[in-house]
Amino acid sequence: MTKRLIGRLPKVGIRPVIDGREHGIRESLEEQTMNMARATARLIEENLRFPSGEKVECVISDTTIGGIADAAYCADQFEREGVGVSLTVTPCWCYGAEVMDTNPLIPKAVWGFNGTERPGAVYLASALAGYSQKGLPAFGIYGREVQDADDQTIPQDVEEKILRFVRAGLAVAQMKGKTYLSIGYTSMGIVGSTVNPDFFLDYLGMRTEFVDMTEILRRIEQGIFDPDEYLRALAWVKDNCKEGDDLNKKPSAPERKTWEWETVVKMTLIMRDLMIGNPKLAQMGFGEESKGRNAIAGGFQGQRQWTDFYPNGDFSETILNTSFDWNGIREAFVFATENDSLNGISMLFGHLLTNTAQIFSDVRSYWSPESVERVTGSKLTGLAAGGFIHLINSGSTTLDATAQQKDNQGNPVMKPWWEISEKEVSECLAHTKWCPGILEYFRGGGFSSQFKTAGQMPVTMSRINLVKGQGPVLQIAEGWTVELPENVHKLIDKRTDPTWPTTWFVPRTNGKGAFKDVYSVMDKWGANHGAISYGHIGADLITLASMFRIPVCMHNVPEDKLFRPSTWDGFGSDPEGSDYRACADFGPLYH
Repeated sequence: MTKRLIGRLPKVGIRPVIDGREHGIRESLEEQTMNMARATARLIEENLRFPSGEKVECVISDTTIGGIADAAYCADQFEREGVGVSLTVTPCWCYGAEVMDTNPLIPKAVWGFNGTERPGAVYLASALAGYSQKGLPAFGIYGREVQDADDQTIPQDVEEKILRFVRAGLAVAQMKGKTYLSIGYTSMGIVGSTVNPDFFLDYLGMRTEFVDMTEILRRIEQGIFDPDEYLRALAWVKDNCKEGDDLNKKPSAPERKTWEWETVVKMTLIMRDLMIGNPKLAQMGFGEESKGRNAIAGGFQGQRQWTDFYPNGDFSETILNTSFDWNGIREAFVFATENDSLNGISMLFGHLLTNTAQIFSDVRSYWSPESVERVTGSKLTGLAAGGFIHLINSGSTTLDATAQQKDNQGNPVMKPWWEISEKEVSECLAHTKWCPGILEYFRGGGFSSQFKTAGQMPVTMSRINLVKGQGPVLQIAEGWTVELPENVHKLIDKRTDPTWPTTWFVPRTNGKGAFKDVYSVMDKWGANHGAISYGHIGADLITLASMFRIPVCMHNVPEDKLFRPSTWDGFGSDPEGSDYRACADFGPLYH
């Protein structure tokens, strides 16, 4: 397991708070309170991992926390041990403001045990009122069912909230201090690729680093990449990357295509090295270049200043975003085509919440049942009966999206990298062709992955947009991929660029607003791109957005799954409106 980024992984701090009155009360609660903390830590450590594959580690306060001094000792311990998420647990009444966690930059939650023997729920309400009054948003966790005092199990509804909170909190902690690497800048006027450093720093706590695309040329021409890895990568490409049909009226000469393959492999090595560094470069005498930018995400401008004379970045972007390459199965990178940083960050959200590779797509077109029947002569059925959205993009679409990975029942899935088998890698590659770029688009050539997403998978499409005067807003659409009959797929696919990978997407509709029907989702989507993650993770995204103070302007997540800081309830009874008002009141997390 290779460590990519500088800095230790954040830990989850468990704060067992207790009634501080001694001579009978505190002593009678010590074991129950610490057992509650230990059970919480077990739940987290047994269920959560980082995208790197490492297991999440919990730190329990050395002592229960009965007052200000204990809270200060715990805060010092957590700082020394690298805690990035704070979870307070208690079965009893405690001295609210005296035992609270007051670090304003660490996501925090409180679980108050629902038991009648001691007023844990009363403390929970008191603590949350204190957090609200002090302007420290905290999540409240309170089980629906009453438990007995000696019951050490964690109810399912409490488990769900604890794990949702911790997943989102760890995403916040992992992003802090890391970098978005912009290779080039604005692509074809796409506003998301006009990288906004203030958004990254104020909301996400991230740096932005800008590297001109000429740095790639310099490193190609001066051989600033690992030559041994380059030869190994080129051999792997020749063995595993099948060239697809060349649809150009005047195809490039074989010698030119050979040069293009060699160039895109070098580009991939260099882009990765720019993100995370490479110790081999230091051995070659390139110490500065060996260090990288500590980039947790990045993007490549490409079009047009690069692609008008050099091979496009499609191969590099796709391979970086895939859970394997010539070095074997490994964590996918997060890398945006056309340097759309807002879609890149949406991808990063999904990656940190699910540990899986992410799909980058144009939200290209809505196909109504009537249009499909007119063009193909076929009637749509099943999930696609109400129409679908064509997701397609020449670069960045991970090969994991071929949907050749399977669960125990044989259903198509997208897995964390440590669950992927070598057979599944081979299937992903076998279902992909690499078509020469269409020279009207890409005068410098290059190769785009060509596949269709197989089967039916639950997925969530999301996108952050910046709105002048408002700031960032998040859109979310849960739904499914669908596989169309082959004749329908071919006829529709050929109407756009058939050399690119296609995913057919059907969002879940409810007959209201932006989700009235599939057309409405397409009509209300706020940008030309979307980030697609495996699974229905809309509730996790909503929790994460609230931690950053990013309001959600569009989603189809059931209301009973919404989990935001308790103080949001103080901003009105309408969930969407209160979200906007709370985010405006508290402002960006780091500003």
